[in-house]
Amino acid sequence: MKKRQLILGTRGSDLAMAQAKQVQTALEKRVGAEVKLEVIQTTGDTRDSVPLSKLPGKGFFTKEIEQALLDNRIDIAVHSLKDLPTTQPEGLSIAAVAFREDRRDVLIVKKGLLDGTGVLPLAKGLIIGTGSTRRQAQIAFHNPHLEIKDLRGNVPTRIEKLRSGEYDAVIVSAAGLARLMLDLSEFDIEVLDPGLFLPAPGQGALAMEVRSDDTLANHYIHQLDNEKVRTEARLERGLLAKFDAGCSLPLGVYSELVGKRFHLKAVLGERENDTWDGLKTSDTIGDDIDSVIDDAYRQLTGS
Repeated sequence: MKKRQLILGTRGSDLAMAQAKQVQTALEKRVGAEVKLEVIQTTGDTRDSVPLSKLPGKGFFTKEIEQALLDNRIDIAVHSLKDLPTTQPEGLSIAAVAFREDRRDVLIVKKGLLDGTGVLPLAKGLIIGTGSTRRQAQIAFHNPHLEIKDLRGNVPTRIEKLRSGEYDAVIVSAAGLARLMLDLSEFDIEVLDPGLFLPAPGQGALAMEVRSDDTLANHYIHQLDNEKVRTEARLERGLLAKFDAGCSLPLGVYSELVGKRFHLKAVLGERENDTWDGLKTSDTIGDDIDSVIDDAYRQLTGS
């Protein structure tokens, strides 16, 4: 198979670059590919002052990168799996799902404001920042005494807004913190139980997307695929696909592989106008992924 330099497309945030470099290093050291990085701005990057729930459509952080793939400007796209819609444009496919870091969420709090109790151990009346509808719904359910304030921006930006006093606490992914290796010693840190405060589908994992007919890129990328992570992704994102929605859906999931059985917990936020009105929950286990997904969907929707 003739070798060529592969162009890997990524967003330009610190986290996206860290993830892309992780894939680049694996391709170069493990499979002998020659890889160049290409930064591509997405709608989610250029409209970072608009709440995600207010942006139309799906794929706020992925569609421009996918278009670059379709236009042959890049050969591989690296995405945070939680940002990637559950269906790909015609001609594109996910060749590998891998590199899953800790899927849990992390509560970062100004010193002295943790109270030590509850799913979110925060004192009453504090301002907590997040732009995620999934997180907002669960915060409102577990801690209705907190003020939820919308927060957009990359992880360092969110930490800086916490530092400057705009918020008392913020929630970010453990995976993002691990990849960025930020110094957070000035704050109190609480890692949240993923069975009680449920992560996003695919949180912590990376997806590598290619053109379906690009034999060389498929050959290299497929060697990075992790079967366990792909199975978890199929379980979690399979439920998301049932709703035909994107990352703005207030859906939290937690999957486990128990021997040869599949366990899936899920929560779905309910909202009346602009007020969070509770959580629907599901807890399913079985031998067949599709049946587990169907059961979870029925429990969440009553259909």
